[in-house]
Amino acid sequence: MSTPGQGSVLPRRYDLLEALLANRIALLSAVLLLAIALSAMFAGPITGDDPFLIRPRLRLRPPGEEFWFGTDALGRDVFALVLHGGRISLLVGLLAALAGAAIGTAIGLLTGYLRWLDPIAMRIMDGIMAIPGILFAVALVSLVGPSLLTIVAAITFSEIPRVTRLVRSVVLSVREEAYVRAAEGLGIPPILVLLRHILPSCIAPLIVQTTYMFAAAILSEAVLGFLGVGFPPDIPSWGNVLAEGRAVFQRAPWTIIAPGLFLAVTVMAVNLLGDGLRDRLDPRLSRATKVAS
Repeated sequence: MSTPGQGSVLPRRYDLLEALLANRIALLSAVLLLAIALSAMFAGPITGDDPFLIRPRLRLRPPGEEFWFGTDALGRDVFALVLHGGRISLLVGLLAALAGAAIGTAIGLLTGYLRWLDPIAMRIMDGIMAIPGILFAVALVSLVGPSLLTIVAAITFSEIPRVTRLVRSVVLSVREEAYVRAAEGLGIPPILVLLRHILPSCIAPLIVQTTYMFAAAILSEAVLGFLGVGFPPDIPSWGNVLAEGRAVFQRAPWTIIAPGLFLAVTVMAVNLLGDGLRDRLDPRLSRATKVAS
């Protein structure tokens, strides 16, 4: 049985679909993002080439019929490198966004609901936000060593405070609602009050924030790879391909242009998708749009 006040804030499946269909830019961004993800998943059959195959005689070939994106300094097919690199870059972005959303939501729920925990947790979040994310990631990867777990943890660390603040602000506004007070008065355990009556109010803004974290995590991985502290060269990622193409950029600009375009288009598609979902799922923006129309 639904609780009063919850139905308007809990996005259902068809609400998300309606949000996409109502915004053409968001729909186009979702289709573009899906195409990039599928091309990365099926990179092998699409390219038909080994991204690690070294062909010294074919080094620095410009884009053409044989090599659509040209070859790099080792004669490797840049098209194959970019598509295979999308696997690890998108995986890092997805894992970091989901981990940041899960941890930040848990902390935000407890911080907003338990008054005694609020000042302690928020000062810790302020301290984390004072540390530059890339600087912390470089330090952690340099100390522990590059791996999928290390890089995801380093990127997630700087995203947790943003989610925590977002969820906390929602909890602070919802915990005084009548249906929450009624649930507490009936003796429902606090954990069930949080999960059943407060968490649904956080879902809509959390979905939007997760898309932005996804884009930010992809960029962070690319920066780490470009700085040489990301994944090792035998694991292709967009950051690694950009870093390796930097040395021959003047002679072979395609070695950076191709992965750079894929990175830019992916981040743009994710951000536009987030904007479209926000415009539809945020009740304040939805009301403002209706009034304006």
